[in-house]
Amino acid sequence: MTANKPGDVLTLAEEMGITKQQTVWWRLFLLGMLAGAYIGIGGLLSVMLGNGLPGIAAENPVIVKLLSGAAFPVGLMLIILVGGELFTGNNATLMPATLNRRIPPYYFLLNWLTVYVANFIGAFLFVYFLVYKTGVVQAEPWLSATQKIAEHKVSLSWGNVFLRGIGANWLVCLAVWMALASQDLTGKIFAIWWPVMTFVVIGFEHSIANMFYLPLGILQGANISWQAIWLDNLLPATLGNIVGGSLLVGTMYTVLYTKKTKGKR
Repeated sequence: MTANKPGDVLTLAEEMGITKQQTVWWRLFLLGMLAGAYIGIGGLLSVMLGNGLPGIAAENPVIVKLLSGAAFPVGLMLIILVGGELFTGNNATLMPATLNRRIPPYYFLLNWLTVYVANFIGAFLFVYFLVYKTGVVQAEPWLSATQKIAEHKVSLSWGNVFLRGIGANWLVCLAVWMALASQDLTGKIFAIWWPVMTFVVIGFEHSIANMFYLPLGILQGANISWQAIWLDNLLPATLGNIVGGSLLVGTMYTVLYTKKTKGKR
């Protein structure tokens, strides 16, 4: 398997940002809805696989984390390989073109807002129609699992969620960066799988994933409120995700490799 060098990856990310800026808003919005649904698909598989063996999990709790982590990356794989606009990924991929003045300096904020709203709508529609209405997690042990996951996420302190949000999107955006480094399908799949699995197993907080877990929890009877969903989890997770993706990946690698990339032009 061959791989692009770091400077080449930066160039690809920069061109990606230019393409996003040239995309009409309704296409961006639809791609954002698809991405929200794809993350929901990964979340659903993660819940069902990770919590489907309660007897084994009671004796080996790490099994739940490993199985959940192994299943969740399918969402980002779908986004990268078939197309989608993900808020958290865009935290990083819009930085090179923005910092190198290839796109308007305000565009990344417009993109993030549009895609964030679209991600939520796509995730919620998936949750409501294809999970809640179909009853696929209505039986035990999945019913209790969805409630416990949601209740746990809103019970964490604001600062805790913020820091976990940094960790989550640092890893997710590294997965996106690694996928850009790979030149073949197998390489892209492995590049996505390892970092995303890592953040799930560790227990970091990903705002778009939580747009699946938290609405599902409240629909399934979890003892939480919509106010708690937004103020206690999604807000700090989102801010942490922005720091992890835009600063630790997008800005960091733009600063480190822009000179080398420009020299090749």
